[in-house]
Amino acid sequence: MTQISRRAFTLAGLAGITTGLAACGNPIGSEGADRLDARVDSARDYLRSNYPSLGELFENSRGILYIPVVTEAGLFVGGSYGRGALRIDDATVDYYSATRASFGLQIGGQQYAHALFFMTEQALSDFRYSEGWAASADLRYATPTQGGSLGAETTTQFAPVIAVVFGQSGVLAGASLAGVKYARIIP
Repeated sequence: MTQISRRAFTLAGLAGITTGLAACGNPIGSEGADRLDARVDSARDYLRSNYPSLGELFENSRGILYIPVVTEAGLFVGGSYGRGALRIDDATVDYYSATRASFGLQIGGQQYAHALFFMTEQALSDFRYSEGWAASADLRYATPTQGGSLGAETTTQFAPVIAVVFGQSGVLAGASLAGVKYARIIP
């Protein structure tokens, strides 16, 4: 009967662990980030070219979170999910998911995109260094067709974070209470 030394046993165990970890679908180094960045680039370019009134937001923001596709559906209870990237000086610094749950009188489904413009360093810092950031009363929503109301006085003085919703398609009708949670991800 052969005896296995402690060293051989340890090396075999490490080899097994390494093989097991290699078999896991580790997303680091995958193409997920490249695809997400390409979608973010498209969303950014779409906003810049189709809504020039948002120029002040682009110039004055400290960072922008782009969520290029959010899919939402509901029948009394609903939810939505999307993924995007936070950019500072137009460079991706982190990736995030947006998850929303809603409850109320609602029916249908839709897809849309949105961008969060962080107008102050404090708002950007609060977002980046929290474990999960939930949209709250300090978030002002606007549609780009009403972008004229997003002048300089409303951006920095009254709203530290401004969300612009665009590219809506589908039908979702009703009234509901909802909350959105943003969490850092690895695509």
